[in-house]
Amino acid sequence: MSPVEAGSTVPTPPASSGPPAPEPAPESAPEPAPLTLRERRRAVAVREILSAAEDHIGREGPHSLSLRAVARSLGMTVQALYHYFPSRDDLVTALITKAYDDLADAVQVAVDAVAEPGLSRMVAAAEGYRRWAVANPERFQLIYGAPLRHYAAPTDGPTTRAVRRMSAIFERELFGGVTAEQLAAADIPPLSPALREELERLPPDGLGTLPPPAVAIILSAWGHMHGLVALEVFGHTSFLDTHQAEIFRIAMHTMLADIHHRIPAAERAVRKRGPRP
Repeated sequence: MSPVEAGSTVPTPPASSGPPAPEPAPESAPEPAPLTLRERRRAVAVREILSAAEDHIGREGPHSLSLRAVARSLGMTVQALYHYFPSRDDLVTALITKAYDDLADAVQVAVDAVAEPGLSRMVAAAEGYRRWAVANPERFQLIYGAPLRHYAAPTDGPTTRAVRRMSAIFERELFGGVTAEQLAAADIPPLSPALREELERLPPDGLGTLPPPAVAIILSAWGHMHGLVALEVFGHTSFLDTHQAEIFRIAMHTMLADIHHRIPAAERAVRKRGPRP
């Protein structure tokens, strides 16, 4: 049915003596075809290979990873492993993607579990990030440590999509309920024209939907959070012993309070931005 044009008269439907006709049921998406036996066996084999590779990284560190070592731990030949991962880069890409996905899952679980009154979901997200990193130091090193030699992640591939998924959680919890006008009017040091232009060119499926001041804020916040976590994971704050979690929580609350102080109320943001053209 075409929409009614503006200014036209909508005819009144005749009254019906019987019950109204039931509305048609919404069309449901077709169910995916079940996996074949071969596909199920392949999926199981891939999971076993990734698990063996993660175990190897946990024992030896990410820089010692090799297809031969993983194949040996599974009792298979390297040639057989090539059927699932044709190169070391393919295996590394799968491991990095899985690490990012597991980290994002841990962050989301931490956010969903917030029950304490007054506890910020953003702080909970940061603490979920920290807990996963501390519990999985070798996998954290795989994605955030020194780059593996001769490895380059595929451009806009699965690792990039996994990072964006996690970034979206922090963006939602940090800026949820705040308008674009408020973010654009955030009180931060002036951005240089070159930096502003660069931030405005970010892809829309990443941070490109945010005004440049908000991008600067979230990158600074991530650097603050990640820096503290990296210091702990790599043993640089061990002198704090069991108090590292408390120091981290204090730092996140302080950081969040500063960010909220920099974002003006909606009315002030509109006045600062001026009337729309």
